Amino acid sequence: MTVITSGFESSDVATPNVSPALVAGNVSELVGYTLARLGVGHIFGVVGSGNFVVTNALRRAGVPYTAARHEGGAATMADAYGRMSGKVGVVSTHQGCGLTNAVTGIGEAAKSRTPMIVVTADTAASAVGSNFRIDQDALARSVGAVAARIHSPQSAVADTVRAYRTAVNERRTVVLSLPTDIQAAPAPEGIAEPAPLVPAQRFAPTDAAVDELAELIRNARRPLFVAGRGGRGAGPEIAALAEAAGALVATSAVAHGLFQGDPFNLGISGGFSSPFTAATISEADLIIGWGCALNMWTMRHGSLIGPTAKVVQVDLEDRALGTNRPIDLGVLGDSAETAAAVLAKLRSSQHDAVGLRTPEMAREIAEHARWNTEPTEDLSTSEVIDPRVLTRELDRILPPERIVSIDSGNFMGYPSTYLSVPDEFGFCFTQAFQSIGLGLYTAIGAAKARPDRLPVLGAGDGGFLMAISELETLVREKIPLVAIIYNDSAYGAEVHHFDANDEDLDVVRFPQVDIASIARGYGAAALIVRSVGDLDGVNEWLAGPRNAPLVIDARIASDGGAWWLAEAFKGH
Repeated sequence: MTVITSGFESSDVATPNVSPALVAGNVSELVGYTLARLGVGHIFGVVGSGNFVVTNALRRAGVPYTAARHEGGAATMADAYGRMSGKVGVVSTHQGCGLTNAVTGIGEAAKSRTPMIVVTADTAASAVGSNFRIDQDALARSVGAVAARIHSPQSAVADTVRAYRTAVNERRTVVLSLPTDIQAAPAPEGIAEPAPLVPAQRFAPTDAAVDELAELIRNARRPLFVAGRGGRGAGPEIAALAEAAGALVATSAVAHGLFQGDPFNLGISGGFSSPFTAATISEADLIIGWGCALNMWTMRHGSLIGPTAKVVQVDLEDRALGTNRPIDLGVLGDSAETAAAVLAKLRSSQHDAVGLRTPEMAREIAEHARWNTEPTEDLSTSEVIDPRVLTRELDRILPPERIVSIDSGNFMGYPSTYLSVPDEFGFCFTQAFQSIGLGLYTAIGAAKARPDRLPVLGAGDGGFLMAISELETLVREKIPLVAIIYNDSAYGAEVHHFDANDEDLDVVRFPQVDIASIARGYGAAALIVRSVGDLDGVNEWLAGPRNAPLVIDARIASDGGAWWLAEAFKGH
């Protein structure tokens, strides 16, 4: 047993300043204490024999733990937690089948470049006939994650620190395998604590790139800034430059909320754009993507880029520049550093443009940039409610300090565009893998990251039923979540996409499921909603103790295929 004393007493389990080998009898405990010392924020997992010890070591070190009902749920919970908290989320799985259960969630996190660590047991090297044996490293790499492992008792701390550094400084999802024979080995005596993590330095652009970008801005009359995932940490710098440049601002879906409150914010660029926003973007003569891929979703397959518009990308990675479309300038650098440097350059030349930032434009944006203000035909009947009417009314009812999570499906544009969010930490969009069924998991992780906000989920009936075992997790954890289920008894995206081709749709239609009754069986509060009047129950729940989640089983009218759906299927 290795014991390092550093003023930490057994009653101090809430402190993160834990010595990595504190009462570490074996390597598994040593790994857990090291991760805690490094500052991971929360563990989500399903515990089996292979990950029992390391999970409890993390818990003893004061890292909160949420037991999921499925490893796939745990992975996306950790992903969402990391996105919304800024801390590293940890997934804990058993070897083999525990890891394979989590693969879709790991793939989503990896594709989104979420700093996350999957602590997974692995079979001993000698256990060649084990039922649990798979090539875990190859599996991790196949979905874009980084494969790492604990190689020996002597290297355990160094291996763990390296995995954490990779996750944080390179913004990667790391699968850290702990072979069971090494886990059980005694922790080495006298092992040193890990050195404090040296944060990655912000990467500044070259002077030449700053000069060229500043010149493009000076010559623009209708500039537009679009911030993506890589711009989420640079909101103030981008906004300050936009003001000096006379530029309007917008975001990709994953950065939604970044410019909330800015009167010149057009909202989400792409398939979710209102007609006014789409038209305004297409008239820009300079489009600058800040940590934004400018991909088919954000630029509607390029249709939002005018024929004479100049296009610029600012990104930390060279391979991202020009990947999705031709660009006139690629700037390799951190978004905040680049925006600040260009602003200084403009100010040195006393450039302060009005551009499109006029009182008239602010008024147009206030009236037309959000779908909430756009008139639409009400498709409601006595049996079903128009999803636009439903979501518009819920936006009015629900408290503004909210954190909205979105599943995937035909419905997803409604909560994404009709529900306002307070900032970029009020919207969690796990769509990089385009998998349905991740929404409920996302909402739980986001709620753990921001317990000060009302968690709200937008999901279809298909995705919600796919993940419904985690409704028990919601109830057990007493998370006061509002789940809006857009129930059309179908996989709506496929229904609307293939209906035009006279295809047999029986494979994507289902009998009506009483989701409200199922939710009550789990211990949640629930409503069936067919009209605005049925939403009175939401006000009653909000006025109550909120000690159980509320599931809104909304029987929705067919929209004939959401406005963004045709754009989405162009990419398939």
